[in-house]
Amino acid sequence: MTRDEIIDFLEEVHDPEIPVLSILDLGILRQVATENGETIITITPTYTGCPAMNVIEDDIRSKLKEKGIENFKIKTVISPAWTTDWITEAGKKKLKDFGIAPPEKSSPDKSLLSNSAKQVTCPRCGSRNTEMKSFFGSTPCKSLYICLDCKEPFDYFKCL
Repeated sequence: MTRDEIIDFLEEVHDPEIPVLSILDLGILRQVATENGETIITITPTYTGCPAMNVIEDDIRSKLKEKGIENFKIKTVISPAWTTDWITEAGKKKLKDFGIAPPEKSSPDKSLLSNSAKQVTCPRCGSRNTEMKSFFGSTPCKSLYICLDCKEPFDYFKCL
């Protein structure tokens, strides 16, 4: 099986917390290589201790076995650290279509240090008249916002 074929079917492995995103969309899949007949899948967690990584590793194992690959190793690397810059443009569109505001810039949000929350675009109506309600949303990598125009709450995928 070729590297490209393996990457194609790993596109079917999704983040359990955000099921519209594959591990490719999120940039978690860092490398697919073959060494001495062994397939090596290298992944990077979105943050150290991310509880979804155990499920993702199990899903990768299941997918590899389903496709007839028995001789493999899943390697987790934490350096360089994952960043929201690794989310693909397709992934950002999927987030928005799912109702989660995608990260807007490539640097971490430091607005809390100045006591003024970042203005983000509402994924439902497109308004920038939004307000952070909680730095932590449904998962630690998201913040909870509300749109002051359409009045809908939404998660914002924080820049990391």
